[in-house]
Amino acid sequence: MLRQTILATTAALALTGAAFAASHAETGNPMVGGAAMFADKTIVENALNSADHTTLVAAVKAAGLVETLSGDGPFTVFAPTNDAFAELQAGTVDDLLKPENKDQLVKVLTCHVVAANAMSDAIMGMIEDDGGMHDVETVGGCVLKASYDNGMLTLTDERGRDAHVTIADVKQSNGVIHVIDSVLLPGM
Repeated sequence: MLRQTILATTAALALTGAAFAASHAETGNPMVGGAAMFADKTIVENALNSADHTTLVAAVKAAGLVETLSGDGPFTVFAPTNDAFAELQAGTVDDLLKPENKDQLVKVLTCHVVAANAMSDAIMGMIEDDGGMHDVETVGGCVLKASYDNGMLTLTDERGRDAHVTIADVKQSNGVIHVIDSVLLPGM
């Protein structure tokens, strides 16, 4: 009896998972951090579900940017993963999350946000139009250099550090997320 219940439950979960994957595939959005990303949810609502973006979500909360990034937008967010934050010098994230460093944290985070809905093909078109490199102005006042090689979109921050887009074009109700593998930092 227990074995039949386990088999029935496993079969039901498999069918539910397959139906969910099929319905999610219809949205055209990739999975991020093991979670479905829904085009009818905001950047913050989707980011909360990504296991790869818990540090980013904590930083957005500490910076008081939840309401802003839940707003109408449109926003393009270059979203560093937990691993990207872990690559920063030891103690950097902890220091940025301290209340007395809120202004600095806001500056770092807003250097990842553009006030537009910029899909990767549009960014690559701008790069081509500009001869191989395009300046991307962020809401934080940073200027990122966008380039691409073999279809890999790269952003270079004001310190000369590169971040590669690892998952592009994650549609949101208020913009788009591009997952990146490094934290972008403002100039010194």
